[in-house]
Amino acid sequence: MDVKALGWDPLTLGEIDHRDVCAPYVRLSSYLEGAAGDVTYVYDLRVTQPNNDYLTTGILHSFEHLLLAGFRKYLPESFVSVAPMGCQTGFYLILQNEGRFEEVCRVYRAILDDIVTAGEVPYASPDNCGQAVHHDLGGAKELAQALIATEQQWGQVF
Repeated sequence: MDVKALGWDPLTLGEIDHRDVCAPYVRLSSYLEGAAGDVTYVYDLRVTQPNNDYLTTGILHSFEHLLLAGFRKYLPESFVSVAPMGCQTGFYLILQNEGRFEEVCRVYRAILDDIVTAGEVPYASPDNCGQAVHHDLGGAKELAQALIATEQQWGQVF
């Protein structure tokens, strides 16, 4: 697959040295072509500098919920999953048949805009969440604003 034609830097695909990156960024981490022609893409939505800074669990949890609602809203046919990284520096995003850098970033920006104006954390109820009281909407909004300010750098991993 020609990832460069999709707008990605081929040098950032696969395993990378976390000491060399410059967060925040949006990176195509890997992809898998299925037998029927579908392609599953795994993205690294890095929001803080690895081994230097990390998100509090309240912000991480709220941001995960907000990203979940946003990707379901904007990419209902492609969205598979979004999950927090254990190191608390970003999120894994999995999409099917959507590999274009410009589109992923356009949707990410729309979601960040939604987060800035959010009045509540979606799915933050006991029937939808295993720790419904552990959220930080204010911190998630601040993070979204900080990421919007760096939008022009999202494609620069190193």
